[in-house]
Amino acid sequence: MKQVIVLITACFLSISCAVSQKENLRYASEVDENGQTTFNNGTVTISNPEIEYEVVIFDNYFENWMWTRAKPRGYYSKSFLEAKNRIWVTNFNNRSRSGKTGVFYTIDYQSTIDYGYEVNYMLYHYLLYFQEMNKVRLD
Repeated sequence: MKQVIVLITACFLSISCAVSQKENLRYASEVDENGQTTFNNGTVTISNPEIEYEVVIFDNYFENWMWTRAKPRGYYSKSFLEAKNRIWVTNFNNRSRSGKTGVFYTIDYQSTIDYGYEVNYMLYHYLLYFQEMNKVRLD
């Protein structure tokens, strides 16, 4: 009798794992259709093949921060991300040009271009990461 219960439990566990794996794969394919994010040795590449834009982030710590701190895709609306990115990128670029942050690059983000969800999602989280790591506010 105990063996039957163990067998049934094992079946339910393997089925639940298979179901969750299918959901993850389905979600990953949705991300691939709208854009793709790859992490490779401290370099994050975010691309949207439909509109031919790509964002590359060179930061060894961002990947770990992203996996542990970022909200899941779909948590924020695209309009929310675009609004935040518009404000934060403007303030980031102003700080960068003035030399206040020690960062010597600007972000070319134009609010009139539809970058897609994935690019906006990753840019938002990078700017959030930047604020936390440098103890600055871009609001």
